[in-house]
Amino acid sequence: MRATVIHAPHDLRVEEVPDARIRHAGDAVVRVVRACICGSDLWAYRGESARKPGQRIGHEFLGVVEETGADVSGLRTGDLVVAPFVWSDGVCAYCAEGLTTSCVHGGFWGSIGEQGQSDGGQGEAVRVPFADATLVRLPADALSDERLLTALLSLSDVLGTGHHAALGAGVRPGATVAVVGDGAVGLCGVLAAKRLGAERIIALGRHRARTDIARDFGATDVVAERGDEAVAAVRQLTGGQGAHAVIEAVGTEQSMRTAVGITRDGGAIGYVGVPHGSGTGLDLGEMFDRNIALRGGVAPVRTYIPELLPDVLNGSVDPSPVFDLTVGLGEVPDGYRAMDERTALKVLVKL
Repeated sequence: MRATVIHAPHDLRVEEVPDARIRHAGDAVVRVVRACICGSDLWAYRGESARKPGQRIGHEFLGVVEETGADVSGLRTGDLVVAPFVWSDGVCAYCAEGLTTSCVHGGFWGSIGEQGQSDGGQGEAVRVPFADATLVRLPADALSDERLLTALLSLSDVLGTGHHAALGAGVRPGATVAVVGDGAVGLCGVLAAKRLGAERIIALGRHRARTDIARDFGATDVVAERGDEAVAAVRQLTGGQGAHAVIEAVGTEQSMRTAVGITRDGGAIGYVGVPHGSGTGLDLGEMFDRNIALRGGVAPVRTYIPELLPDVLNGSVDPSPVFDLTVGLGEVPDGYRAMDERTALKVLVKL
């Protein structure tokens, strides 16, 4: 089968690799129908996140079950399914608590572990461990609805990650929320804040096409400034106090400093931007003095899919506009270049 592999920074190739196959009785093989490129994939593409030459890449996909192992009871060949970006066994103590990303038997698509190389999501097929616990069945008729299929793909990562940030920030009905970052996760954070009842949502971003989507998703205000100027602008919009809840969806030191600066005393920051480029760290004294809470991390999206799926199916939540460029599998390297050059927000891979 064909799959995307990374050989070196800026050197991605679509190559022939061994076919995905059942290795354990709880596995399933999923033929990928839709995949996409994540902003976090760019850190490997740019050489800021280590990868071994020839390693698979991609962690967001949905597709059709092609084969199941002997112990798989909840899925059948032909089922349309979505996969969260981490597989999990569904029975360990962490899974029972909903923290599926800390599953003791879990793993990340494309990773290299004790059992060798796992399949990446940007390929023709994927072997899914613990298929019953990991995969979520979708309505079969979604295959004929392009918009819905695209929206459902967001359940694999970005929609659940935005929701995780909103929960970490303590978004509640009537709250003022600020979102740092105008990438796909930040925009899904706007959607999540609106869904949870926020009264005012301030989107921080500099790209008109993206902030237009933020407004469509529920943002009431847009702040284009950065750094100290952004802090001043948000403070002005909020009567000098800042936002009750702040979503940080970038992961740089500057973005986190901005998040702290725009948080109201007694408020909270939900951070889901993958940390990178942080040198001097944060001043915990400021957070202590102002009673600012910090919650977040890797989103356990498998836990959130059952909650978010009905709203995606009925159209009350539609994250599909975050996908603004579609490529075929052979064009995935072009998709990475487009996202790296910021000419695309999030690239959909259609197989």
